[in-house]
Amino acid sequence: MSTEENKAIVRRFFEEGPSKGNLKIANELLSPDFSLHVPLPASPGIEGINEVITACRAAFEHLNVTIEDMTAEGNKVAARFTARGVHKGNFMGLPATGKPITMTGIEIFRIEDGKIAELWGEANLLGLMQQLGIIPVPGSQS
Repeated sequence: MSTEENKAIVRRFFEEGPSKGNLKIANELLSPDFSLHVPLPASPGIEGINEVITACRAAFEHLNVTIEDMTAEGNKVAARFTARGVHKGNFMGLPATGKPITMTGIEIFRIEDGKIAELWGEANLLGLMQQLGIIPVPGSQS
C-alpha cells in the first residue's frame, strides 16, 4: 500500500473510533493480531483499543480528536493529535470535574496488508492531570 493509503486508514481510525465512538471500525481497520502499546490500562488486541475508546468517551463528554500533523514512511504512520472534551465521568479512577480539557499526543501506527497491526501511543497525561487540578502547575499558587 502507498503511504497515502496508509495515512487514509489512520485518519479514518481517528475519525470513526475516538471521535465518534464507532467500535465496529476496529474490526474493519485493525488486524486480528493487533498489538496496542499505550500508557493506559487495557486488555491486549482489538478488545484493548475498544476499552480505551470506550473509557475515554465515557470520561470526556463531546470528545473530539483532531489530527494536527501526519507523516508516513514505508508501513508506518505517525500522527500528532489534539483531543478536546469535558471531564464528565471517571477517568483512571479520577471522579468527574466538569472541566474542559485539551490533551495532545502522538501515535505511531504500523500498517500490514491494509490493516493497522500495531499502535504505539503517548499522550500528555501530566498536562491533563494539571488541567483537572490533580497535579499543580509549576509556579502556580496552591
